Amino acid sequence: MGTASMSAASSSKRRSRVLLGWVFLALGLLGHVLAARAIGGTRLAFRDHIAGFVILSLVSWAIIGPLGWKFWRGRGDITVLAVGALQAILGFVVYLQRFTMRG
Repeated sequence: MGTASMSAASSSKRRSRVLLGWVFLALGLLGHVLAARAIGGTRLAFRDHIAGFVILSLVSWAIIGPLGWKFWRGRGDITVLAVGALQAILGFVVYLQRFTMRG
């Protein structure tokens, strides 16, 4: 009985880490969208910022994915959380960069 309870608890923790990773990814995208809106909100700005988010996400997955496969095999939840946290940080940095733009 203890094993089933522990399994359900670890499954719940994994789900919450995956959900938190996706929330972080959404926050990263939000940072890019807000930065595009702040610099004029043109179609070009949105296209470039969203493309930048996609490219940064692909590069993040390409770097963190193999690390996750090597160091925490079978723990995709940790990989999603790490990529999401990195994207949230990068989205925040991109948003802050709008304050340094001259125009």
